[in-house]
Amino acid sequence: MDFASLFSLEGRIAVITGGSRGIGRMIAEGFIAAGCARVYITARKVEEVEATAVELGERCVALPGDVGTMEGIEALAAELATREQRIDILVNNAGVAWGADFDGFPEAGWDKVMALNVKTPFYLTQKLHALLRAGASREQPAKVIMIASVDGLKINPWETYPYQASKAALIHLTRRMAARLAGEQIAVSGIAPGMFPSKMNRAAAVAGERMASFIPIQRGGMAEDMAGAAIYLASRAGNYVVGDTIVVDGGLVHASLPRDFVGAMGE
Repeated sequence: MDFASLFSLEGRIAVITGGSRGIGRMIAEGFIAAGCARVYITARKVEEVEATAVELGERCVALPGDVGTMEGIEALAAELATREQRIDILVNNAGVAWGADFDGFPEAGWDKVMALNVKTPFYLTQKLHALLRAGASREQPAKVIMIASVDGLKINPWETYPYQASKAALIHLTRRMAARLAGEQIAVSGIAPGMFPSKMNRAAAVAGERMASFIPIQRGGMAEDMAGAAIYLASRAGNYVVGDTIVVDGGLVHASLPRDFVGAMGE
């Protein structure tokens, strides 16, 4: 066995939505370190995504855009088709959360979360289907990695109803899409992160070290934890993982949280 190249992404072409910060950036940095020829990152804020691409180096390419709309999805797919003849790895990471009281939860918040967190991964994969097929082979399948959340496996204390529902839906969508695409040598899998610091993960960003006591491994997630999981799925090492969502959370999803968890995390 060629163990030396087992986790290598040498020469591969990747696309990461929401790649300018947080988990998306962690994965982009990991992919570049693992040898990707090009990593395309996309996000709505032009200056932010371009700055991240500069920081990560010449193999990181900024493609600003809004994948929260069908127009944005189609525009990104069209632009990629002008630049590449194939795509080896697609990471559907872009997501949004919305919290509000049960009695007053707005329809606009519900629709926005479900659209970006569930609809976008499906349709972006659909629009990039031909490029993914072009990068797929029996020896090395193309990869689609869905970024879900432990909130899709276990409820959290906050009133983020569509976020939790959307992540549960994404985990099941991962299974369904895997069943459809596996025969074309496109392996669909997922990652369910726990508490990683990001602007969207308010608990991790605000609470800092206070949250560590609620995590069995006694710390929050770090960039190398997320990069390592994504590299595993994207590389030859993960070729036989199809339809499953890997939990990367330090044991949080299996922990029993105390009743004062919300207060301790800084509600």
